[in-house]
Amino acid sequence: MSHFVVIGAGQAGAALVGKLRAEGFDGRITLVGAETAPPYQRPPLSKAYLLGEMQKERLFLRPESWYGDHGVDLRLGATATALDTTSRSVTLSDGETLAYDRLALCTGAHPRRLPAAIGGDLAGVFTMRDLADADRLAPELVEGRRLLVVGGGYIGLEAAAVAAKRGLEVTVIEQAERILQRVAAPETAGYFRDLHRRHGVEIRESCGLETLLGETRVTGARLTDGTEIACDFAVIGVGVAPGTALAEPAGLAVENGIRCDIHCRTSDEHVWAAGDCASLLWGDMRIRLESVGNAIDMAETAALNMMGRGVEYRPRPWFWSDQFDVKLQIAGLNAGWDAVHVRPGESPAQCSHWYYRGDRLIAVDAMNDSRAYMVGKRLIEAGKSPDPARATDPGVELKALLK
Repeated sequence: MSHFVVIGAGQAGAALVGKLRAEGFDGRITLVGAETAPPYQRPPLSKAYLLGEMQKERLFLRPESWYGDHGVDLRLGATATALDTTSRSVTLSDGETLAYDRLALCTGAHPRRLPAAIGGDLAGVFTMRDLADADRLAPELVEGRRLLVVGGGYIGLEAAAVAAKRGLEVTVIEQAERILQRVAAPETAGYFRDLHRRHGVEIRESCGLETLLGETRVTGARLTDGTEIACDFAVIGVGVAPGTALAEPAGLAVENGIRCDIHCRTSDEHVWAAGDCASLLWGDMRIRLESVGNAIDMAETAALNMMGRGVEYRPRPWFWSDQFDVKLQIAGLNAGWDAVHVRPGESPAQCSHWYYRGDRLIAVDAMNDSRAYMVGKRLIEAGKSPDPARATDPGVELKALLK
């Protein structure tokens, strides 16, 4: 009987084992997860869960009983420490060795941490990635306390929004010229800068961290502009690194993640990868997509190909972020844009930003405008590019752009 082993019990790992069973795979499946909780949703951690608006059980993707009922050997609290592609085996942290016929690496990504030399190891310094992070951070969110957020990306801004809603004093520092510099146009950055400032968040751009201050617990920070600020705790949101610690020593090709071909197969014919850890082809570029949609779609494609189906993976990027009363929905991938056109919405809080490369529509950022998001997504996936003047004319019905 074939044995398929999946390392990583996050969104991708859960989707992969579910697809294997749904498609009729009747061999052995082992799903290995480093955390003690069964597979769960991550996006609500920095939003509803941190605000206390969602109970832990509602995070779970499936009841824990589902895995046993469907013949999935779920190994929680277990870390894969070594991969031997010659013997086709994985060693776990408890010393057990699992032999596999097919292996899937769904090892996700890990938050980048500050070096100890600048205070990264002080108490009161947090990252926001998993359930344990959220549980550690939640008791700190007490009205009137002071939070320093290092990094003006989506994770940092989401944490800032939650803290501000809880009545904390929040300062966000971003060493780049503006927030969201890597992931969004100046128009989108400006929208969210204004949103946060209206809610009392102080945003300091072109201002990096020199060092955190404090003996054993963080009490403040010295910034690169020479100023010092006080804080009661800090959240570090300076990006993530793909989980390649198992793949790289085993000799698998790594290129900003575990390198995969169009079938989600790695450089070893018996090993596949999916989700945040995987480096995939997007046109003539090699990218990683850190999103729930990619984790699910890529994992399900990998599952099919582990069963020999020969299905090509064609990613359809989409993302979202919730901050205060704004829902941002992103369709497409804005890499290489050279023009951004703004479409006003029906209210001041509603608008959309349409990214073009030449005359080709490549992405849409929609703020509180789900119709613009859905139409933009359909246009991008169909390879259609309306004239920017029509796309951003509020007098033109969005649905008319599809014709």
